[in-house]
Amino acid sequence: MNKSNRLKRRTNPASAWLVFLATAIVLLTATRSQTQADTYYPGTGDAWEHRSPTAVGMDSTSLSDAVAFAIASESTEPRDLQLMLSTRLANVPYGDIIGPMKDRGGMNGLVIRNGYIVAEWGDTKRVDMTFSVSKSFVSTTAGLAVGDALIKNVRESVKDYHIDESFDKPHNSAITWQHLLQQTSEWEGELWGKPDVADRRRGRDRELQEPGTFWEYNDVRVNLLALSLLQLWRRPLPEILQERIMGPIDASGTWEWHGYFDSDVVIDGRKIKSVSGGGHWGGGMWISSRDQARFGYLFLRKGQWKERQLLPHDWVDRTTTPTDIRSNYGYMWWLNTDHQQWPSVSAQSFAALGGGSNVIWIDPDNDLVVVVRWIQAPKIDEFLGRVVKSIN
Repeated sequence: MNKSNRLKRRTNPASAWLVFLATAIVLLTATRSQTQADTYYPGTGDAWEHRSPTAVGMDSTSLSDAVAFAIASESTEPRDLQLMLSTRLANVPYGDIIGPMKDRGGMNGLVIRNGYIVAEWGDTKRVDMTFSVSKSFVSTTAGLAVGDALIKNVRESVKDYHIDESFDKPHNSAITWQHLLQQTSEWEGELWGKPDVADRRRGRDRELQEPGTFWEYNDVRVNLLALSLLQLWRRPLPEILQERIMGPIDASGTWEWHGYFDSDVVIDGRKIKSVSGGGHWGGGMWISSRDQARFGYLFLRKGQWKERQLLPHDWVDRTTTPTDIRSNYGYMWWLNTDHQQWPSVSAQSFAALGGGSNVIWIDPDNDLVVVVRWIQAPKIDEFLGRVVKSIN
């Protein structure tokens, strides 16, 4: 081979490109590994490191003012939640409480930045009702079902899974898993003594629309999703959640997920409680603020906890994708698309929300998780805005 050919071989463009690509992959992998290694995750129990606000780029005085604002904005609802709910449902059809209740605690919460607790107030270990925060836990068990291929495609009809005869009715037969997750199913029927009309919040006497064409927050249909997922898993949803999520994130184990007094089903000869997706008639997820913060931090980290990917790698992106006909709602998480929900904070932020108010707010832009319990709903945006403004 002459010198000219050797030179051509050395400078072959394809070879050079392959070398460049291999080098880039090695560097990218090393960068990702380093980033993961640098990410802080709390340990077991109370082993969650506190850092001063200044250590994570926040102004201490401004953050203290934000917390003081939250404390001064505690809900005016009675701490006797049975009394609150009974009063609210007194003149509502099908308003009887059919699940367990618990008195609430006082205002409390946490602010977490870069994984570290930078503010904490009140009794954050107290287990309280969360009302519709429960829906985000229902959605999470659906994400696990997708990851395990129990649900092959969320756009498939639930009818095809042969889990509940109500989906055989003509109106309900077109309902997909995605419709249930986005609250656009328009399912018609009765579950646990509550017909869907019991929670038709956009008009009890309105005409039902085709599945996927109308959005309505409806707890009967959320409870139907929980029951449908139970039929898929063949195991209690709290059992699945503990095994796959709450155990791996080192949650305290004090949380409880309740159904209704009569929401038992028999699966494979075993009596199992079908849990509720809210506390609208009692029940739902009862959990501490600290455990909610761990759950929120899992979503901030895209479903990864330490070296483990607990949720499908794209599930958090999918669950926070706006619903076509309701852009501030995803798969049972509230979104801030176009700043509709909270004008004062990032449009990329999202939250699990429940009556009371109960909030798990996640802000990927600023690496924040905020949990606040029993705050007046109209004060949530200003409180969150104050937290964000404390960032230097």
